[in-house]
Amino acid sequence: MLEQKNEQIPLLRYGQDDVSVTAIEVRHNGFFKLNEYQLKHKLFSQKYSDEITREVFERGDAVVIMLYDALKDKLLLIEQFRAGALRAAETPWLLEFVAGMFDENESSVDVAIREAKEEANIELKPEQIKPIMKYLSSPGGMSECIHLYWADFDSDKVSSGSVYGLADENEDILLHIISRDDALALLDAGKISNAATIIGLQWLAMNYQSLSKQ
Repeated sequence: MLEQKNEQIPLLRYGQDDVSVTAIEVRHNGFFKLNEYQLKHKLFSQKYSDEITREVFERGDAVVIMLYDALKDKLLLIEQFRAGALRAAETPWLLEFVAGMFDENESSVDVAIREAKEEANIELKPEQIKPIMKYLSSPGGMSECIHLYWADFDSDKVSSGSVYGLADENEDILLHIISRDDALALLDAGKISNAATIIGLQWLAMNYQSLSKQ
């Protein structure tokens, strides 16, 4: 019996040039935008798909900043109401990291600095802000890209129980300073259901020792 050799299958062999968008129609343009795409894309058989229709929620990109006191091994979590959690979550008040959307002509670091001040009254400098990763939050139907960062801060200067946020954006944000172990226990218990916070905490669990050395 002949031994069958396994050939190495190339990863991510296709790119933007392998998609043909024939039309984009705006279906809704309010606080968020919904676009309808007509497109064809290359198949793994090297042929092209039939023309298909896909609706894409154009939410815009966002920045998430994990504030971690590496010296004291403590984190800042914020608690706020989220309408999108009404249907699926145990409670629509979620535990999250500081986050916000891009304004016009802002860099991702600019957003992180602005949101830390607005949501937690914490002043950050650009050199404090370190990248973790970028990822697509729900690429099956949404174009949003999340820019995830971490920044060291002095947890002694932040009071648990303080409330911040912009009134004109209907923000009502409660601050919690907790240990890394307690945050991971909340994650393990299913009390943290926000994707960026889950990803950030899992990254921290793998990297906290190197951060404390820095």
